[in-house]
Amino acid sequence: MNTEKDFSPLTPNIVRALNDKLYEKRKVAALEIEKLVREFVAQNNSTQIRHVIQILASEFALSQHPHSRKGGLIGLAACSIALGKDSGLYLKELIEPVLTCFNDSDSRLRYYACEALYNIVKVARGAVLPHFNLLFDGLSKLAADPDPNVKSGSELLDRLLKDIVTESNTFDLVAFVPLLRERIYSNNQYARQFIISWIHVLESVPDINLLDYLPEILDGLFQILGDNSKEIRRTCEVVLGEFLKEIKKTPSKVKFAEMANILVIHCQVADETKLTNDLIQLTSMTWMREFIQLAGRVVLPYSSGILTAVLPCLSYDDRKKNTKEAASACNHSLMKLVTPEDDEDNEEEKSGSTGSPSMGEGQSKVDGDSSDVLNASQESVGFSNISFFTPASGERLQVNLDLDGIVQVLDRHLHDSSTGMMTRIAVLKWLYHLYIKTPRKMFRHTDSLFPILLKTLSDESDEVILKDLEVLAEIASSPAGQTDPASSCDSTDNKLVLKVPKAGQQPITGPKGVDSSPTTPSMNSYFYKFMINLLKRFSLERKLLDNRGGFIIRQLCLLLHAENIFHSMADILLKEEDLKFASTMVQTLNTILLTSAELFELRNQLKDLHTQESCALFCCLYRSWCHNPVATVSLCFLTQNYRHAYDLIQKFGNLEVTVDFLMEVDKLVQLIESPIFTYLRLQLLDVENNPYLIKALYGLLMLLPQSQAFQLLSHRLKCVPNPELMRTVDESKYMDSKQQVGGKRASHAKVDYNELLQHFDHVQSKHLEVRHQRSGRVSDHSDRKMM
Repeated sequence: MNTEKDFSPLTPNIVRALNDKLYEKRKVAALEIEKLVREFVAQNNSTQIRHVIQILASEFALSQHPHSRKGGLIGLAACSIALGKDSGLYLKELIEPVLTCFNDSDSRLRYYACEALYNIVKVARGAVLPHFNLLFDGLSKLAADPDPNVKSGSELLDRLLKDIVTESNTFDLVAFVPLLRERIYSNNQYARQFIISWIHVLESVPDINLLDYLPEILDGLFQILGDNSKEIRRTCEVVLGEFLKEIKKTPSKVKFAEMANILVIHCQVADETKLTNDLIQLTSMTWMREFIQLAGRVVLPYSSGILTAVLPCLSYDDRKKNTKEAASACNHSLMKLVTPEDDEDNEEEKSGSTGSPSMGEGQSKVDGDSSDVLNASQESVGFSNISFFTPASGERLQVNLDLDGIVQVLDRHLHDSSTGMMTRIAVLKWLYHLYIKTPRKMFRHTDSLFPILLKTLSDESDEVILKDLEVLAEIASSPAGQTDPASSCDSTDNKLVLKVPKAGQQPITGPKGVDSSPTTPSMNSYFYKFMINLLKRFSLERKLLDNRGGFIIRQLCLLLHAENIFHSMADILLKEEDLKFASTMVQTLNTILLTSAELFELRNQLKDLHTQESCALFCCLYRSWCHNPVATVSLCFLTQNYRHAYDLIQKFGNLEVTVDFLMEVDKLVQLIESPIFTYLRLQLLDVENNPYLIKALYGLLMLLPQSQAFQLLSHRLKCVPNPELMRTVDESKYMDSKQQVGGKRASHAKVDYNELLQHFDHVQSKHLEVRHQRSGRVSDHSDRKMM
């Protein structure tokens, strides 16, 4: 530095000392400057004061010589001390050159700059707040300084500045938030510690309402929550906890819309191997739960995005128990918000808006054209262009359920083979809930959902299948699914008369109420389609029929009317071209009919054939049961058509008796000994009135080889008493009662048994023809192999 240059009013001795390499000499010069400035203050000579500050800043603090810069820093601090309460008038000139030195490569000089600024701020106190952003920016850099002395000095300055902000009621939060939002994304651990400590302080000041600006920094806070430092994570948890408490206290002031999208993203863990991600996910899920409970129905238009985040968490194991419980609470709370009023057309739909699907379409809306709705079908989303919750306001806002988006999310999870069991169950619960609460709108999506719902019947979990059957049963029974009869099923000539409610069941006369269940026996146009596709799936996937067929059909009999299930399946099987499958399916249905507790009422209905309806049902079942001769005989036993059973067994001599055939006869003998046929065994006591029952049983006995079943049935027939011993004393009364019972059955039972026998012969001839064709193909194949 040129010492001969004019630095007045600074004396040559002051200038020389400020440039000295020794700290003590620079300190003496600073005391001289302080004395000089005090004189100017006393004289109210602001021109000279500014001139001194300008010289110290430009010629010393910003000098190229390191010792000169150190002298300039201590000189500026001395000016501030001399100015006292008047330093506020010159803060810009005092602070800026000092902050410039924060970037110096010399750590000692950075420390002196920190010391000088501390003295300036300590004197000015609240007057520095207009320059807070400059100070904060400088401090945020020093917080990550590698030199421990510099870092220690910056911490002292930081605490001083926090005290000043805490005491003040004039802090400009609006001007500060943009800088905070920028700095919060720093990856440096010390910078993060600095940022989170400031947010903690500002959040604790009553006069500073940082909650209004939480959307600006929430994403950054969750980033900091994933820091490797345990201390930083703990501080961030505390800060987030305080914010959440404040949100609960004043929900009307919360900008839910601007924060929910951030929560959705952080609820979805990208790397599950990082433990910090678990904390982020749990915290964001906890916030999401509170948001749903506090915002209520306002969240409904954005449900698809929330479900995208929540549903996968429901399949977590006990290692993430807390996250799973929070997600379950979110899911439950969100589901409760859907009510029947969401089935009503909104204003856009009423006016024919192009964004709504038409009533006749069965496809869900794939391409969303609304910029304020999360496209939940996308695998990756950015929070910058998503809007969720409608901001809170004093007006009542119209809330529209984002049904298309929800269905997309649910459908995607069902199609994804990696979806966990509990998530699939939750998806199916959602679909069932939506069909109950918003049936009219949901049936627009039924055609697109139907294939995956049928496919889900092959799931490994019984609980998933049960929920899937509930959804399918609701689709099949909901009045909202009733369409034009001409399009009610795949072919109009396959229509059948469905069962109407019996005594004790209330017929459905209008739309389903809120608490209606799928057990209401009111079938719509989807019922027959469901039965056709279910049997088609059983045909294509025999493993499903063998392992789960009985279970599925029994559950459907509980959920829907058992008579409708059997009537429709029998009607469809009557036209089945795959005769082997038809025989297998009839055998399965027959076993269910004879053994399942769910079919108790249907068995009782068929037992006596007292009504025209029961006779019609018997005839319908019989025609399909003809695909399996043994099942047909068992149906005749169930309906007490013993003579017809005997006639059928007489025809068995013309059939091909295979091992499978004999095994079915064996099973029938076992069933005769079961509680289901207790009434049949008791009728063996009345030999005179049941001769064909005995003949039929002897016919079965003659079909069986000398096996355990043969011994069982033979022993039973040996117990049949002598009819003479069973005569009653009053023969006339006995005969009268016998005739009355027979007359009652005959008066109602209008069944053409000859026609049924002819149908049996026809079906069995078709089976024989198919077997001959199959054996012919096998023979030709064997001949070709031998050649």
